[in-house]
Amino acid sequence: MRAVLVLTVALTALAACNRAPEKAEPTPSEIVAEKAPTSDAVAQTPAVLTAVDLRRVCKAGLAAIHGQEVSAIEITGIEGQIVNTQWRAPVDGGLMKAQCRAADGMVVWKPLELPDPAAVRWMNEAGDPVVLYAIRGDEIAITQTLPDGTTQTATEVVRAEEEVR
Repeated sequence: MRAVLVLTVALTALAACNRAPEKAEPTPSEIVAEKAPTSDAVAQTPAVLTAVDLRRVCKAGLAAIHGQEVSAIEITGIEGQIVNTQWRAPVDGGLMKAQCRAADGMVVWKPLELPDPAAVRWMNEAGDPVVLYAIRGDEIAITQTLPDGTTQTATEVVRAEEEVR
């Protein structure tokens, strides 16, 4: 009897070892990344943006993310594929600063100079909204997918001529 019990436990343990591991539910970032942004045929999402388009996309993206007018977002510098920006906070007039990068149809940003150093990080983790862009001439469509799966879309006009200066 004891041998049967030991054999049953051993077989159960071996069977459990051969099971395929349970697959974790995909994060919102993974779900959105699998889907192409909804756009018409003229929309573009080049893998690597020109400096002018990088500035345009970052201004439009940060304006949409933070509920600002595009004209409020000031580009303070560009380091390779990272754009440094700042704008006045609407509540207290303080100066908000962030970095932005954009490629492959996605905008990722990082707040700067926050009181909590742990909050100064790129917003591309599982619980962060996913921000996609599509360029349509002077218009840039920004689509944010929030962690709960809801989406928000804004279309911002950022003319290339304004960013060349």
